[in-house]
Amino acid sequence: MNKNSFPCLLLTEIFLPTSGGTAVLFDGDFRELGGKEVHIVTAAVPGAHEFDQTHPNTIHRLGLKRHAWLRPESALMYIKLFSRSLGIALTRPINAVFAGRALPEGITAWAVARLTRRPVIIYAHGEELTGWGRGKKFKAMCFALRHADWVIANSDFTHDTLATLIKVNPEKIVTLYPTADEVRFRPDLPYEDLRQDIGISEQQKLILSVGRLQRRKGFDNVIRSLPELLANGIDVHYALIGIGEDHDYLIELAAEYGVAERIHFLGHVSYEDLPRWYNACDVFAMPNRDIDGDTEGFGLVYLEAAASCKPSITGNSGGTGSAVAHGETGLRVNGDSVDEIAAALISYLIDPALAASTGTKGRDRVLEKFTQERRAQNLRRLIGASSP
Repeated sequence: MNKNSFPCLLLTEIFLPTSGGTAVLFDGDFRELGGKEVHIVTAAVPGAHEFDQTHPNTIHRLGLKRHAWLRPESALMYIKLFSRSLGIALTRPINAVFAGRALPEGITAWAVARLTRRPVIIYAHGEELTGWGRGKKFKAMCFALRHADWVIANSDFTHDTLATLIKVNPEKIVTLYPTADEVRFRPDLPYEDLRQDIGISEQQKLILSVGRLQRRKGFDNVIRSLPELLANGIDVHYALIGIGEDHDYLIELAAEYGVAERIHFLGHVSYEDLPRWYNACDVFAMPNRDIDGDTEGFGLVYLEAAASCKPSITGNSGGTGSAVAHGETGLRVNGDSVDEIAAALISYLIDPALAASTGTKGRDRVLEKFTQERRAQNLRRLIGASSP
């Protein structure tokens, strides 16, 4: 065992190769914490077998499906997570038990940790704290978070919400910002073929969005802003990477606003191509807004854009203020205001020098505050402080 490794156990329903910023964050964290002595209990998903073969950690895959005929629907998930995780904690030299979220993983991790006398550490992402109303799920979430030894907040917004709404002891909350892989996401990657594939020239402008196609991300309002950009003489196209429930809605919206031929739905893109798409764009946009408590906890994609030297347009709700420094690495606007979104986009699209200088500041900020090495050091300290 490497003397710098920290044997630990992570319970998470979401892990690579499942796409998304949360899955990427967990993968980065636990690769840094150690090798095969780090155990990850997670869901069996397509592509997992190939992915796991080369992963440095020990990954345990379970069929984690909800069943409508059960009450609660996730009952079997809890049983499977608990059974496998308890077995690992009883037979391996685990220093700490991590939970990817408060529910369902947090309750299970708390039970395993208490039975095996290990500390339990729960990740909090922000959107789950405000999106479940005040019913039974909310109360169960509060129980898990309040009884954790440490809670990792991904932003200042999440930290404040944990302390004020969930009533977690502030002394148990540690704010660790997500990070971007500054080597993978960098400027000067080749991208000309990507623009050619969607039929746009080097002279035309390209807006990029990356994320699940859902209403709170604000992709619909980017589409609504395009006629204003065109009216200002900007020959612009818009590429969206991701899948989600709003796919058909966004297609219909693009047709309604007469910009369908300028919208490019790319779905999933390859691991290798994603950094190149950031290079291919002129500005990154995800002008999120709060919808019935569903909000953006941080936004890892903003850091990926910044590391690629691209300015970002973000909404001013949720925890995006930790990811984007307003007026320095991008602009935070009212995600409900198409006019504000259009004005922010125009400011960068008509002024390449401003976009370039903003992008440079963004990468400098990533290198200063948001590297995986810096985060890993803080995680190691946290585990060390938690261990008996």
